[in-house]
Amino acid sequence: MPLSDYEIVIGLEVHVELKTESKLFCACATNFGAAPNSQVCPVCLGLPGALPVLNEQALDYTIITGLALNCEIAEVSRFDRKQYFYPDLPKAYQISQYDQPFCENGWVEILLEDGTSKRIGIIRAHLEEEAGKSVHSGSGILGSEYSLEDYNRSGIPLIEIVSASAIRSPKEAKLYLEKLKTLLEYTRVSDCKMEEGSLRCDANISLRPWEGKEYGVLTEIKNMNSFRSVQAALEYEAERQAKLLDSGGKIVKQTRAWDENKGITFFMRAKEGAGDYQFFPDPDLAPVVIDSDRVKKLRQTLPELPDSRLKRYIEFWGLPQHDAGLISCSRPLAEFFEATVDLYDEAKTVSNWLLGELLRLVYQEQAELAELKFTPEQLAQMLKMIDAGIINGKIGKTVLETMFKTGMDPEAIVAERGLTQISDSGQLKTIVTEVLNANAKTVGDYLEGKEQAVRFLVGQVMKGTKGKANPEIVNQLLKQELAKRRSSNQESSADHREKKAKC
Repeated sequence: MPLSDYEIVIGLEVHVELKTESKLFCACATNFGAAPNSQVCPVCLGLPGALPVLNEQALDYTIITGLALNCEIAEVSRFDRKQYFYPDLPKAYQISQYDQPFCENGWVEILLEDGTSKRIGIIRAHLEEEAGKSVHSGSGILGSEYSLEDYNRSGIPLIEIVSASAIRSPKEAKLYLEKLKTLLEYTRVSDCKMEEGSLRCDANISLRPWEGKEYGVLTEIKNMNSFRSVQAALEYEAERQAKLLDSGGKIVKQTRAWDENKGITFFMRAKEGAGDYQFFPDPDLAPVVIDSDRVKKLRQTLPELPDSRLKRYIEFWGLPQHDAGLISCSRPLAEFFEATVDLYDEAKTVSNWLLGELLRLVYQEQAELAELKFTPEQLAQMLKMIDAGIINGKIGKTVLETMFKTGMDPEAIVAERGLTQISDSGQLKTIVTEVLNANAKTVGDYLEGKEQAVRFLVGQVMKGTKGKANPEIVNQLLKQELAKRRSSNQESSADHREKKAKC
């Protein structure tokens, strides 16, 4: 059977590093990029006799995450020891959570490509410690002569968010991850930098015939460093499983890795079950009792979340769904947008500038929206200068780029660079006449009925004034002058016919 004869069943496990200044059970720093093994102590190195103490900020961040994911927050939770041996785990167990996580039974709503929404369940979101980092001498563990261990990450607080097996396509998986990342960035519990390992995803995928009721045997995929990679790995794995089933083979429960360069998954190891980890309550950590007042106070700290903002932008400001979706998915962009619209009450105009010129500059310069050098007040001031005819839209792009790079006020940029728009009809008429005289062929094309030729003439005037001419006045003057020349041509033609008739 082809892949279309199977239903794809996907569940995702997302690990999120919390943005705390110290580790989960000790006071060691969590700075990224520090010298190897420079941010360690007896607790995170697992030395005998060292006792863990829970980081209260990490607990609060976990509860905030649970609230943003519409989870139930446990009244009593506890930590467990997840036991396995690996060099990056110095204690030979990881402090995690098993049957009493902090957050359960939540959901995330995603917008599908056909415009409908779908709710993806969240089974649990629990708090655990990060393992260390293995640094291999080669490109990977299989091709290396040796490996070294950096325990700086050992003990950093992680939230593991486990989705229900409700995702039905690799594209849905990508949409879910994008929405989850947006929510995490909105709450500011994590910086979500995948390139630094702050957000990682393991995917579980299985196939079953459309008429089937039982789930198929799943495989887990690891080593995906982008949402695009998650989608590509799931697409490959779905095809692999379908071909294997069609050939009479059986799917074996296993963990596979994604090879980005080859575009394939490959076998890593047999997949462990919960029993393999021999979970039991950590005797060094008491159960955590979560007071309802604590949850209430943390709920009050939540910002307005993206779904609410998207709806408000459409209903209150009349933005198109596309614009509202792009702006609301980024908290820094949404806050900049709202602050600008408070000062310049043309929401669609502000949206056009933010989604066009601003994002172009952000991507081009690889900048952070949260660290812009200019303010909403300066953008509103620039837009008002365009409305007042002081500058035109083309000059506005130059002004915005200078604001972006320097943080200067738009009025100072215009004054310093002499960018004031030319609106004097007499001055522009002289330039228009020069352009018409220098482009006789284009003028002829226009007079013969090729209306689009006027665009070239407008461009030549703008070029001659270095973009400073008022476009409306230029268009008006060009049409007036061209109308005169058409009339003159018609009169000349009439005279010529009259003389020819007399002859």
